[in-house]
Parts: sequence; structure tokens; C-alpha cells
Amino acid sequence: MPRAMTDNRHRTVALLVAAGTGSRAGGDIPKQFRVVGGKAVIAHAVDALAAHEDIDAIHLVIGAGQEAQVRALLGGRVVAGMTQGADSRRGSVRAGLEAIAAAGGVDRVLIHDAARPFLPGAVVNRLLAALDDAQGAIPVLPVADTLVRGMGGAMGDGVARDDLFRVQTPQVFRFDTILAAHRGWDESREATDDAQIMKGWGHDVTLVAGDEGLEKLTYKQDFARAEARLASARTVRVGMGYDVHRLAPDEELWLGGVLVPHDRGLAGHSDADVALHAIVDALLGALAEGDIGSHFPPSDAQWRGASSDRFLAYARDRVAARGGTIDHVDLTIICEAPRIGPHRDAMRARIAEILDVPVERVSVKATTTERLGFAGRREGIAAQAVATLSLPALS
Repeated sequence: MPRAMTDNRHRTVALLVAAGTGSRAGGDIPKQFRVVGGKAVIAHAVDALAAHEDIDAIHLVIGAGQEAQVRALLGGRVVAGMTQGADSRRGSVRAGLEAIAAAGGVDRVLIHDAARPFLPGAVVNRLLAALDDAQGAIPVLPVADTLVRGMGGAMGDGVARDDLFRVQTPQVFRFDTILAAHRGWDESREATDDAQIMKGWGHDVTLVAGDEGLEKLTYKQDFARAEARLASARTVRVGMGYDVHRLAPDEELWLGGVLVPHDRGLAGHSDADVALHAIVDALLGALAEGDIGSHFPPSDAQWRGASSDRFLAYARDRVAARGGTIDHVDLTIICEAPRIGPHRDAMRARIAEILDVPVERVSVKATTTERLGFAGRREGIAAQAVATLSLPALS
């Protein structure tokens, strides 16, 4: 997970370029904001970078006026900063490098395109290892297809492909060197990537093996292939949660993250929100990561009176840390009183807000026990929940 930017020297920062319009992909939103496999392309890219232990921070370059949208798509993901890009990729990278320099500079920088969101850690390993003996390194793939020249619509001579490669990102450089190369670049010329700028500054760039999974999302069919790839590499997990708390005088009644007017409230170590507790256990159960008590033990004084939305946000973040998405939550509250119906929509909205999912993925129901048992005697309230997750197949 990226760390806070404190000591800026001898560190590695990823500069993620996400300022393009993505018009070739179709649609009315930039391609880095499109959803693939349940989350935005930019979120996939940030997660891939954050998962590498040698990347200390992530800095984003985004389009003008996009910060609020980017933060919404990233949810609780941590980035070191956001910088407004320029009209060209080269200008956007330069803006990001200058922002990092203004923050104190770093040792190494990986410059990566958000449109290549599926970054294998092994590629980063190869790049950083190559940088031990070079000022820059880039991932490449050999050209497999036959190449020919076009002669007015007719086939011309073949082109030898032995020394031809397809260039990918991220591209890694010594920070001071690539910054100097950008600052010294002839503004009247354009460059399609940073390796060209480094080469033009007089430094060799080392080639390392890239990965087919790093192919750029450019056209509509690229997104279809990405969806199919992610679907085949994911599995569905289902978890169930159940919780009970007794009703007591002089307590507030919190249910589903909503304060419900009632003559009694639920008693417990925290705010005793049985509905949120049941969802927490369902999420943790789907992850096979224990239950709410193992993560927030009642014996720990710091959780006394705690708001249960903290527990649910924690479970949400555990799903995200495993590369998962929350597909659906189904909650049933079991009580004779109060009536849940008038508060159902507010509960759905609050649960969806905490989980950072559309409200359409949250179901809230209520039932009674026909006056049987503790709930029927109005001694307490119970809740049960089922959560459906989509996780990487090997998670």
C-alpha cells in the first residue's frame, strides 16, 4: 500500500497519467473512468500500482475539473497528489514530474498510462532491477505479425521485424534524469512516450520483457476483451452474517446506519447496530476472514460506543484489498417494533454510501417472529445478511 509522502529521497513514486479524453473508445466519458469488471479503469490501475511493495506513492495526472470525479471513483484509495494535465501526453507527464519535484523529488519514477490498468508485479520487478544499471528501462513485446509497406493501397516490400518491438508502460527512470530530459526537450517537437525523450537527452534505455496483459485499452473491442478476461479470472463468494442485541431503556436505536426513533435502543459494546453488524459478518464470511468479534473484540475499550459504520467501512476495505467487488447485500431485520418500512429507503441509502456501491445493490427487508421468542416478546432485535462478492479466482 502506498505510504504517506514524508522522506522523499531514495523512494519510488508511480506517476499515473489519466488526463486523456479516450475518444476512440466511444461513449461519453473518458476511457479511464469507464467501468470494467465492476470498477473504473483508473481504480484498477491504482490498485495494481498500490499492490507492489516497492512503489511508495502514487501521483495522478488528471484532466481539468476532474478531481471530484476521480476521488469518487477511487473511493478510499490513497494517492499522494493530483496534478492537472496538459493538452498533450508529454505536457501532462511534465506537469506531474514538476509536481513531484516541488514536493521534494524522489529517486525513481514509474510513468504509467491509466489505460493499461492490468499491470503484473513481475513487470515492475524487471523494470526496477534494470534500473540498477541504467537511467531508464521500458517493457516491450516482440512484433509477431508480418510487416509490409503500403504502396498506394498495394502491398509493398516486407519489413524485417527482428529488431522491432512494441513499447508498453510503465516506463521507469531515474527521476532527476527524466525531469532534466523533459525540461530540455525541444517544445516544437512531439514525443509519443518518455523513453524517446530520455533517448533524445543522450541516455540509453534498457528493454525488459513486457506482458500481453498490459495491452492498452483504446477501442470498444478492447473493453469487451477486458471484461471477458476479468470474468474468467474471478469467482463468486457468498457470506452470511447474523447478530442479536437486546433492547434497553436510555439507549439510542441505530439500525442500518440510521437513528430510528423508539422508546428503547439496542445495548452493546459499540452502538449495537445489529443490521450493520450482520452485514460486516457476511462480508468477512465471504472472505473467510473470521467475524466482527475477531477484528473488533468487545474486550478492547477503544470500540466502546463506536459507530458501526466504522466496522462496515473496514469490511468494505478488506474486500477491496483482496481485489474484490461487492455485488449485492441482502439484509433482513427481525423485530416486532419499531416498524422498519418507513426507514427502509434511508437504510438502503446509508448502507450503499458506506459500501460505496449503487443503492440498487442493497436490499433491506423486515419480518416478525409472530410474537414468538425474544424478538416476539420485544426483548431484542436480530438481523441476518447475505453478501455476494466477486473476487479474483486465486484470492
